[in-house]
Amino acid sequence: MIGLRAALVLGMVGGLSGLATQCTPRKPPPGVATPPAPVKVGPEITVTAAPVPLDASNPAKTTLDGGFTYAGGLALTSATTSRLHGLSDLSVTADGRLTAISDEGDVFEAKVALDAAGKLVGLTETKLWPLKGLDGRPLQNKQQADAEGLAVLPNGDRLVSFERDHRIWRYAVGPDGTWSLPAPAPKPATIFPDNEGMEAISAYPAAGPDAYIVGGEEGEVWLCKLSADCRSLPPQSGPDFTWGLTGFAPFQGAAIATLHRGYDPVRGWRSVVRFISDPTLPAARQRTAAALHIEGAMPRDNFEGVSITAAPPGAPAGATRIYLISDDQAIGANQRTLLLAFDWVAPPLPAPMPPKAVRKPVRKR
Repeated sequence: MIGLRAALVLGMVGGLSGLATQCTPRKPPPGVATPPAPVKVGPEITVTAAPVPLDASNPAKTTLDGGFTYAGGLALTSATTSRLHGLSDLSVTADGRLTAISDEGDVFEAKVALDAAGKLVGLTETKLWPLKGLDGRPLQNKQQADAEGLAVLPNGDRLVSFERDHRIWRYAVGPDGTWSLPAPAPKPATIFPDNEGMEAISAYPAAGPDAYIVGGEEGEVWLCKLSADCRSLPPQSGPDFTWGLTGFAPFQGAAIATLHRGYDPVRGWRSVVRFISDPTLPAARQRTAAALHIEGAMPRDNFEGVSITAAPPGAPAGATRIYLISDDQAIGANQRTLLLAFDWVAPPLPAPMPPKAVRKPVRKR
């Protein structure tokens, strides 16, 4: 979700645009499209996945600076539900099982479809169902249902972070994929703005099997455990005040991936994924191994979720697969629900320096 930051940015141009809006006749709201046939009762939904090129003016382009390669993108829509919107975070496993949560309190599940080259070409086995509250009922309103972050612990438990009613809930997942009723999990002892809460959450196994890392939209970061209270870590800030932290994903060892999202009316949406060596170190000792910038002619939107996994067969050898999901905010045709895939190959380590020649001391005569 977008909170106070976006309001400040939009307010810079709101006065002029408001005058123009008052002088423009309003169009009637579009009619609601109904499914052409009865819809099956259950979580299964039909999803249309339209391909999205990296650059519409050059559809063959796939390479980016920094060792990144575009591995396909999809614009997701559904004619069988009005709730496939507002996707805020996701997790994709190595075998292509996708789980996403929405800020309306829904869970979206699917199987990623890839071609022989490992490119993202579609989704199958698509399902959508509501998160349940402590009372076993679906979450009832925006105040309770505004899910923003999703983490998968090593034992398979899911952690979901919410804003507005700021909390973290833990859901156990059974062998059949059914989520249990939630149990509260430790959260940072701070006061968040109403609509700027715990946007980012990720398992952090480097600190233990029950450890997870939490990020606020302003860049604040905490390390938490199910068995301990949260403690502050150095912040992960964006390039300037128009950027907000929206996602975390575990990487290798102590490293993580961070996702920041920026917006202003002139440049529009921008995003950057950074690979951070160790977020627990002092800021001066943290190293950014690589950065993926979503800008220019690339497909840009309100990206809020990031997931990291090993690249599938057909992808470049040794590559890391990055998935991004956007929150269309369900407010109009200018935004889409986008699922993008990128592969990253880390640069080779520099060759070791040759050993220095040992000079024998010269005896003086």
